[in-house]
Amino acid sequence: MSKTQNIENKSSMNEFDEYIRQGEPSRKEKAQIWQMAIGLQDVDGLKPSDYLIETAKENIEDKITITEVQQRIDSYYKQLSSRKNIDTERTEEADKVSARITEILSNNTFSFSPLEYIEIHRRLFTGIYKFAGKIRDYNITKNEWVLKGQTVFYSDFNLIRQTLDYDFVQEKQFDYKTVDYFQAIQHIVKFISGVWQIHAFGEGNTRTTAVFAIKYLRSFGFEINNTLFAKHSWYFRNALVRANFNDLKNNIHATTDYLVRFFGNLLLNENNILKNRELLVDWENGQNFQSAKKQENTISKCKICALDCTLEERFVLEFLKTNPQATQKEIATHIQKSERTVKTITGNLQQKNLLERQNGKRNGFWVVKE
Repeated sequence: MSKTQNIENKSSMNEFDEYIRQGEPSRKEKAQIWQMAIGLQDVDGLKPSDYLIETAKENIEDKITITEVQQRIDSYYKQLSSRKNIDTERTEEADKVSARITEILSNNTFSFSPLEYIEIHRRLFTGIYKFAGKIRDYNITKNEWVLKGQTVFYSDFNLIRQTLDYDFVQEKQFDYKTVDYFQAIQHIVKFISGVWQIHAFGEGNTRTTAVFAIKYLRSFGFEINNTLFAKHSWYFRNALVRANFNDLKNNIHATTDYLVRFFGNLLLNENNILKNRELLVDWENGQNFQSAKKQENTISKCKICALDCTLEERFVLEFLKTNPQATQKEIATHIQKSERTVKTITGNLQQKNLLERQNGKRNGFWVVKE
């Protein structure tokens, strides 16, 4: 992706900033989802049309539904079909996939399974790729800028379905209650990175993985920092590449450190520096080697390692920060657990000196002490 394309996409996303600044909840949420959807097109160097931007604004302002957005986009490109060329085909893909990502992320339903993952690909790319929603039946390589033209080794096409099934079973069996918050994020990052490395489809793998990851993280109760995927989707892709590439003869090892840095910003609003040039395989051999290693050793650990918390405990703390007068019933509804479980969690947090109840049971409130 060229610098010009990146600047153009960021300019497009800035069109929605006024809705986010105004703070009206429904418009703000829609604008953030549209920003994310458009930003994800960066991973394949795609730029949306001005027509999409204006149509998206009408959706944000509740003048038209997301279904009407898609109908307008379909009609728009049917009219352009007689003048179609490579550039308009790429813009058509950016527009249609952006609208479809917005539709999927606006829907709160989710099923953790390989079928859901495959279905997301089908919904994103129907009418764009002939193989939408179909597992590839050939092997692939991709020359990566971040690897100086080398490629990640993707799954053999004969083993894709078995590998997907295995990864999902292993993830489903993992008990997040037994690990602290930092370990949980490391595990999630490893799972998402592994699913991407399978590269189940001929094209569209990163966008499919990103949408699935967002839906999966939401199912845990994570609040997603939408601007990260909007503004740093190419960094996300390059971090996935680095998490799955080894070149031992040149002392290059697969590392999830860059993904953890990204997810620290995504989930915890940390301010880790995200620069694509730092992901280049030979960057650490240059003059910035020492500063890179210094930052790598502190990636995302300063905030979350200090808290001896499980995921559930962290979600309770985050909820009580903004809802200090919440009852245990309200907490239970928010994290989708029983009141008995909430009572255990709040008790544990009080024992860890991370939470305090003040002014008694009837008129009291919670104080998060982290």
